[in-house]
Amino acid sequence: MWVLQRGCAWLSQLSIASLTCTKDPPKPCSHTAGMCPLPHHQCPFLSPCSNSSAESLDRLYPAVGSTKPPRKRTTSQCKSEPPLLRTSKRTIYTAGRPPWYNEHGTQSKEAFVIGLGGGSASGKTTVATMIIEALDVPWVVLLSMDSFYKVLTKQQQEQAASNDFNFDHPDAFDFDLIIATLKKLKQGKSVKIPIYDFTTHSRKKEWKTLYGANVIIFEGIMAFADKELLKLLDLKIFVDTDSDIRLVRRLRRDISERGRDIEGVIKQYNKFVKPAFDQYIQPTMRLADIVVPRGSGNTVAIDLIVQHVHSQLEERKLRWDMAALASAHQCHPLPQTLSVLKSTPQVRGMHTIIRNKETSRDEFIFYSKRLMRLLIEHALSLLPFQSCTVQTPQGHDYEGRTYSGKQITGVSILRAGETMEPALRAVCKDVRIGTILIQTNCNTGEPELHYLRLPKDISEDHVILMDCTVSTGAAAMMAVRVLLDHDVPEDKIFLLSLLMAEMGVHSVAYAFPRVKIITTAVDKKVNDLFRIIPGIGNFGDRYFGTDAPPDWSDDEDALST
Repeated sequence: MWVLQRGCAWLSQLSIASLTCTKDPPKPCSHTAGMCPLPHHQCPFLSPCSNSSAESLDRLYPAVGSTKPPRKRTTSQCKSEPPLLRTSKRTIYTAGRPPWYNEHGTQSKEAFVIGLGGGSASGKTTVATMIIEALDVPWVVLLSMDSFYKVLTKQQQEQAASNDFNFDHPDAFDFDLIIATLKKLKQGKSVKIPIYDFTTHSRKKEWKTLYGANVIIFEGIMAFADKELLKLLDLKIFVDTDSDIRLVRRLRRDISERGRDIEGVIKQYNKFVKPAFDQYIQPTMRLADIVVPRGSGNTVAIDLIVQHVHSQLEERKLRWDMAALASAHQCHPLPQTLSVLKSTPQVRGMHTIIRNKETSRDEFIFYSKRLMRLLIEHALSLLPFQSCTVQTPQGHDYEGRTYSGKQITGVSILRAGETMEPALRAVCKDVRIGTILIQTNCNTGEPELHYLRLPKDISEDHVILMDCTVSTGAAAMMAVRVLLDHDVPEDKIFLLSLLMAEMGVHSVAYAFPRVKIITTAVDKKVNDLFRIIPGIGNFGDRYFGTDAPPDWSDDEDALST
């Protein structure tokens, strides 16, 4: 196994492929014969890792040279700490994002997953933070194995209180939940992560929500201790830190952060931590692709890891192909899931007013609100209703209809979508409202999820998804994906828009054939800048009285800052 050593000037020029474990270990350095030209502490070549305790680990670990089978390609809101990682240089949003979908609504690539293993207090989290900061990618997820300790029984709780429970054994972790969670993150789906309280040795009632991202870093002492878990890791890194340093760090952490006493920490270390490291953790070093001695102090190793991850991200780069989207459904008939408000003289008259570039802002707002009200009323008529009988004040029965669902929730795509909320509230009593913010990455041109607030148990509701204009369908498709990730059934989603382009209608309908699309009008064309023709202009700017940027498109109402 190659071990990265700080100080070798030429080491940074080596390809990352030459720093991985192979079935046959590299030839030992001639340092033992006194022939190495480098000082001993700078030599990057060390003897192969020891295979001690390998027999006891066969049940958990695969053979070093085993070939991984090909991975199959394969989601609420809750209280949690802000999804931010504050580094010395910047603040990074770490909640992740749903993956980018193509014109067919399918995901092309999976996230790149880095497994980070090592002993307790070896500096894994610090190394992970340094990698994230150096990567400088917009969407990362840092997932800690510490969140997945099993729920203890009453007897185990008593043992833990007296420092007699072994938290450093593989049986202490819920590997089934870890694997299921990591699979969903890798697929870009949302997951709920338990929050563990180390003071009480129990899970909190609150769970936090994470989304898949470009890069997922999974760190923990048993990160390499399960065969199925290893299959999900694209790069395996072992942080090798001296045992004395790890003990000092653990003493400082457990006493200052977890309210333990020094005797209890030392007792637990000698009884459980050190034996578990020797038996279960250190042997997994042979499974690592890269070993990083001294943890965060080994900047050369971290730089090489970052270079390798960047090269992998380039290969997995996803782009929203607007040209493919625009041409994918040309000349196709409009889908049956589309419902267009009847073009009465009144409706056409209001469209004439709001499409006129000379219309004042006050008139634009007034007639837009009238159209929104008609649109909402039309959408509600498409909800499921069932027969019911009521008695009139005159004592006669009336055969009527009543809504057969549980509840209705409105979700607006910020910012233009929120202008439709008053119309929904006016005609739907006690409706719940959620919001989704999607913005365009200036460097990649890709929409990214930046914020969402969805009501609890939204999966049981019919959802009215609101956006005023839909051109390419990019924002609408990502918003639908968010709802699906929160377990809202596809056939319970109603996408409402004042104006849509045929391109956007086809894109949403092809990707999500059971989503109901409802609008007041459909325009046939979009121009080279993906503006709807003849169109309505930038709805958000006309409604709020702001200036449109020179390169706006109709979807920019949802995809702009």
